[in-house]
Amino acid sequence: MQAKDRNKMKISATGISKYFGDKKIFKEINFVIESGISLAITGPNGSGKTTLIKILSGLMKPTMGKIQYEEKGLVIKQESWFKYLSLVGPYLELYEELSAEDNLLFLARIKNIPSARQRIKSLMERVNLHGREQDAVKTYSSGMRQRLKYVFALLSDPQILLLDEPTSNLDEEGIGIVYEIMKEQKKEKILIIATNERHDLKYGDKHIAITA
Repeated sequence: MQAKDRNKMKISATGISKYFGDKKIFKEINFVIESGISLAITGPNGSGKTTLIKILSGLMKPTMGKIQYEEKGLVIKQESWFKYLSLVGPYLELYEELSAEDNLLFLARIKNIPSARQRIKSLMERVNLHGREQDAVKTYSSGMRQRLKYVFALLSDPQILLLDEPTSNLDEEGIGIVYEIMKEQKKEKILIIATNERHDLKYGDKHIAITA
């Protein structure tokens, strides 16, 4: 991708505030990031990092403010955001009774991903889960499930990758795999991470600190 194409995608947050009843979670968050730029969100437990990630992905609405996605200067309707983004978070669940491959093929059908089986094979190898495609997800350890979530996230080759606690439940090898994924994503696409892990934060070009 040439430099002139690096601003293909843009996310703008303007005056984002979130309340649950009378309780303020955060107030007046503003930022703009484009392809080739990464954002790290940090803050104490309960400060709203996960809530902000959910708002940015369209899973939750802000109380006030506006999130806008743009592609080549054109505004993308919120109902179409899913075509551009993938999310990894501890609250995302897999179908435990199904195999990893069946879970992934189900997602591929929803997102109309071509050559899905070959891409699944390649990504399972990348996260060192090759040979476990036919095993039921319920047989996976917590670390293996976290790796599998990255296969889900990368299957559609997303322009925007949102990661909530990106290295949770991972051993040293798994953390290394995730850091390579993050490094690759932030080169020419958009990466947003929510974390308090010091080593994770170095993958953010811009930082937002949410105070409790």
